[in-house]
Amino acid sequence: MIAVIGCGNANRTDDAAGLEVIRLLKGSEALRRRPDVQLLDAGTDGMAVMFAARGCTTLIVVDSCRTEAEAGAIFEVPGSEVETKHTPSLNLHDFRWDHALYAGRQIYRDAFPKDVTAFLIEAHSLELGCELTADVARSVAVVAQRIEARIMARTESRPCPETRS
Repeated sequence: MIAVIGCGNANRTDDAAGLEVIRLLKGSEALRRRPDVQLLDAGTDGMAVMFAARGCTTLIVVDSCRTEAEAGAIFEVPGSEVETKHTPSLNLHDFRWDHALYAGRQIYRDAFPKDVTAFLIEAHSLELGCELTADVARSVAVVAQRIEARIMARTESRPCPETRS
């Protein structure tokens, strides 16, 4: 049971990298035949990440990042290194996917995936716009290929409990 969740804002140029990876993966005929794979565009909804991951054995989160690395740099990070405790505020938009990893582990315990990986793609621009920059678009294709290869290398299992997207 594998959940792959893309995060980001489709209206902020390279912030849409995670969403574009999901779009590419949804176009994969091989993945469409896998009932054990759930592909979700979570946008900026951290709660959706937490709910979609519950009951799956593997979670892969894809998002853009800003670390001052070269645009398009790809970081593959264990989930335990990026999960953070949420400090409550008056704005639910502040509950990001990294908070969802921490909260999901606390709330769902054994029903939350232990195998969690984040693929982060260094953004070049987060300005308003609907097109990825060239470096990020190339990295999106690489990440989609890596994720598909990882999934296809696994033996098929039963479906994730959440509705497949």
